[in-house]
Amino acid sequence: MRYLFSALLLIGSFLFFQQCGENTTKRFRSSGPSVTGNVGEILVICEQGIWDSEIKKYLDTNLTQFIMPYFPDVTTFELVHRTPSHFEQGVKRFRNTLFVTIDPNHKKDRADINKRVGVWATDQLVVDIVGKDYNQVLEACKLGLKAVHAEFDFMEWKRILKQFKSDENHNVQSEIKKNFGIDVSLPEGAKIVTKRTNFYRVEFPVSARPIEFVGSGTQEAGSIFSGIMIYQYDYKDSSQFALENLLMARDTMLKYNVPHETDGLFMGTQYAEMVYPEGNEMTTYKSNISGYEMRGMYVFTGKKVHSTGGAFWAFHFVHPKKKKLICVSGYVDAPSTASWTHPLRELQAVLKSVELVK
Repeated sequence: MRYLFSALLLIGSFLFFQQCGENTTKRFRSSGPSVTGNVGEILVICEQGIWDSEIKKYLDTNLTQFIMPYFPDVTTFELVHRTPSHFEQGVKRFRNTLFVTIDPNHKKDRADINKRVGVWATDQLVVDIVGKDYNQVLEACKLGLKAVHAEFDFMEWKRILKQFKSDENHNVQSEIKKNFGIDVSLPEGAKIVTKRTNFYRVEFPVSARPIEFVGSGTQEAGSIFSGIMIYQYDYKDSSQFALENLLMARDTMLKYNVPHETDGLFMGTQYAEMVYPEGNEMTTYKSNISGYEMRGMYVFTGKKVHSTGGAFWAFHFVHPKKKKLICVSGYVDAPSTASWTHPLRELQAVLKSVELVK
């Protein structure tokens, strides 16, 4: 089953870690060496025999979840394997690191799952699975990896949010605060390109990610365009949070506010079955705003011609003072041969950062 874990699973993860005898070491650093590795990767440290065994099946199944309903598929994580000796000889600052170890000196009747933060780099997350024999480790991977995924998942967008909070975007944020009564964390260089009473569009700096060609091993730079749209309309009752009603309001807003450079085309939602929008309840990072998040694909529509499109990730909530239903909707326009994981994680971090202006 392909899905992104919700807040309930985060709660479950903490319970599981406690049940497995977690010995959590939290060492947050205000400054220090930065993490290495790509967003969306987990470095798995284990002997080759473990990696080649049935355990790898559970690692793949539970740690490489899919963020739905994007096409091409977008995984939360990809796994990168290193043996312990290889790890000791290289850089140890990989952002997400998982040790899977068989230790005959382990005295417990089941494997331990421990997490450590900031071990070799700032905000690095290290998870250790240690059992006295293969069967103990296998059982832990069967039962505990969903909780491990939730921990890595949380830390992935949290790092980006932390970086955005440190970036300087005072002018843009001030405009958003004044018009919508909310604050959001944005990447450095973000700029407002559309400003209307009930609709803003903010562009992020254009980034480049590697494009990989299967079989050739060659790579080129692919431009990724992304940003957020913020819009608002009167809140009347809870029925407005039904998925179909949110989509209807979205399409109306986009039709009149996001035209394509080709006359007659405008941004709309893709409703094909395989990418039909999905949603679930969500709370922001500080858990002070509850609302509804929605993920899907967009396309420029309006004419019977081929047009470009991409992915979106939106968060809807009611502003208690303004009595407005507000949507912060991120979008990504990227080559299908480039990984969308990083830009989508950036959108997730922005949505999680939303706060009400006091």
